[in-house]
Amino acid sequence: MKAHYLTIAAIGFYLACTLLVALRLRHHGQTGTVKRSTVLLTGFIALLLHAAVLHGELHTDQGINLSFFNVASLTVWMVSAVLLVSALGKPVETLGLVVFPLACAAMLADLAYPGSHLMSGESSWELRLHVVVSILAYAMLTLATLQAILLAIQDNHLRSHHPGGVIRALPPLQTMESLLFEMIGLGFVLLSVSLLSGFAYLEDMFAQHVAHKTLLSMIGWIVFASLLWGRFRFGWRGTTAIRWTLSGFVLLMLAYFGSKAILELVLNR
Repeated sequence: MKAHYLTIAAIGFYLACTLLVALRLRHHGQTGTVKRSTVLLTGFIALLLHAAVLHGELHTDQGINLSFFNVASLTVWMVSAVLLVSALGKPVETLGLVVFPLACAAMLADLAYPGSHLMSGESSWELRLHVVVSILAYAMLTLATLQAILLAIQDNHLRSHHPGGVIRALPPLQTMESLLFEMIGLGFVLLSVSLLSGFAYLEDMFAQHVAHKTLLSMIGWIVFASLLWGRFRFGWRGTTAIRWTLSGFVLLMLAYFGSKAILELVLNR
């Protein structure tokens, strides 16, 4: 019952933070604009409440419960955490308009559909580190994808000479693009570490049911590596960068959540 109250409280603060971000964008530059510090404080409170819920959901007497919706909730928590920490020094809080409602949806799904997919409490710290790095990589590249979508919307408005409303409150296009590649660069490093550490636990990918996950993850890595090389060598930007980012993200989403959904929710493995 305590978890239910914590979930409701976390969702309330996430929604409040979403509203504050929206009001801040709507009234950008006007007297009475919502303070950025208020937005971040509200977000961090939601994050702490969400962490308390996750602690109870993940840790069991039998081991760590990495069921589909638990992992989905944990991943969105990671995305929210990276976003809020990044927002302390960079103007990325706008992404909260998408991230925080996703966090609410993930928490509700986790509450409504509890599952059990245990990782032994005796698992090595190396394996646990691999799991954390993998989720961090996915979280960072999720933020990069949201940033790419926002960049595409901003670019389209500027090209059509309609830079009003929310678009006018965003940082300059060049700043947005620089933030995008910073996110992709860090996400790529984390993804590389995740793949390298994962091979240490790979014995028979077909017997372990990770063939599709491994293959799609490697293709996704190649996509992001190509994007970063293209940026460095040819100065790729704009639509090209956005398309490569979205392609890489879809591959990673299918690699992890696609295979996990089929194994747990369809095949009950």
